[in-house]
Amino acid sequence: MNMQFPGLDDAWAETALAIVALLILAIAVNWTAKQVVVRLLQRLLARASHPSDAEQVGKIAWRLSNVAPGLVLQYGVAAVPHLPAQAAVLIANLSAAFVILTIAIAISGALTLANMIYERGPEAASRPLKGYVQLVKLVMFLGAAILILATLMDRSPLILLSGLGAMAAVLMLVFKDTILSLVASVQMRSNDMVRLGDWIEMPQVNADGAVIDIALHTVKVQNWDKTITTVPTHRLISDSFKNWRGMSESGGRRIKRALMLDQNSIRFLETSERTDLARIAVLRDYLKDKVQEIEAWNSARPECAVDQVNARRLTNIGTFRAYVLAYLKSRPDISEDMTLLVRQLSPTEAGLPLEIYCFTTTTVWDEYEQIQGDIFDHLIATLPTFSLRLFQRPSGLDLAQLAPLSGRAPSGRESAAL
Repeated sequence: MNMQFPGLDDAWAETALAIVALLILAIAVNWTAKQVVVRLLQRLLARASHPSDAEQVGKIAWRLSNVAPGLVLQYGVAAVPHLPAQAAVLIANLSAAFVILTIAIAISGALTLANMIYERGPEAASRPLKGYVQLVKLVMFLGAAILILATLMDRSPLILLSGLGAMAAVLMLVFKDTILSLVASVQMRSNDMVRLGDWIEMPQVNADGAVIDIALHTVKVQNWDKTITTVPTHRLISDSFKNWRGMSESGGRRIKRALMLDQNSIRFLETSERTDLARIAVLRDYLKDKVQEIEAWNSARPECAVDQVNARRLTNIGTFRAYVLAYLKSRPDISEDMTLLVRQLSPTEAGLPLEIYCFTTTTVWDEYEQIQGDIFDHLIATLPTFSLRLFQRPSGLDLAQLAPLSGRAPSGRESAAL
């Protein structure tokens, strides 16, 4: 029904006044929605939920309050007198498009709020939903865009949808990364490959740090130097990477390092040296049992009395290896429930590697490095007790020790000492 203004004969004046009245009504409705509905909702949520949730809900309600003036304009423009039909349809369509866009933005905010609430839960780190939320938002905005275009063109959305089949190839090309990322996100979640907080190494993209964000298209990694590397989600499926989560969950971190021993310092132990080493508490039981075993073995073979080369004898490196193993077992910060080895590797031109392979009882980096440093400080300082030396290339100090030889070429034993 058209609004009439008595006393006004000019059509344009009636139209102008009607438009002004319609705008005032729209503004009043918008103000009422914001002042009453939004504030009331914010007060209720401020008492019952997290402050950030209340703020986000306030934003959603503020967006939804804009729907009211849009509806007023959409349906009220028909009541404006003397307004051309084309102008009325245009205003109504623009208002409808504004309502659709506003509702889409509000739904997007609601999805963001739902993801915020989910991320506070215990399963958020292992099963993040941010990528799926972003996918739902993308599909929703595509649908909103189709509805807005159909509204502005004053056509059915089905007409636009029927033409999408011919554009399928173009859409596949445009959304190639999105499709790849969606498939990668599903595979990562189903296989539990990456979680928030995991430390991963991916040298091909210079990523070495903790995962701080998993989205639909990207995974953000904060490196050890606090820089951030952004990795496309699908690269975590197509390329290989190392995840340190298994180490963290095991409760122990591996130590795998070798002492390079000078092979010229390896020899049999004399009886006096063996007796002297018995003062070391962790070696007493080993030496006692080993001496009894060797003496029993030698006494059963007459040829051992003829030449000691036929007999079994203790070596300084074997005794040192037993000492290292006993020393590691005596440390409370070394796990006895995981692999604990002290082994010799193949001799090299740089010496004989004596490898320590064990696990600490902590995975904290600085504590791990402290434990590892303490162990090797002690072992290196203990080597002379067993008449062993680390292999080291001759340096200025080594050459200076030859000065008293007055230019004489060093003997084989002296060369070995270097």
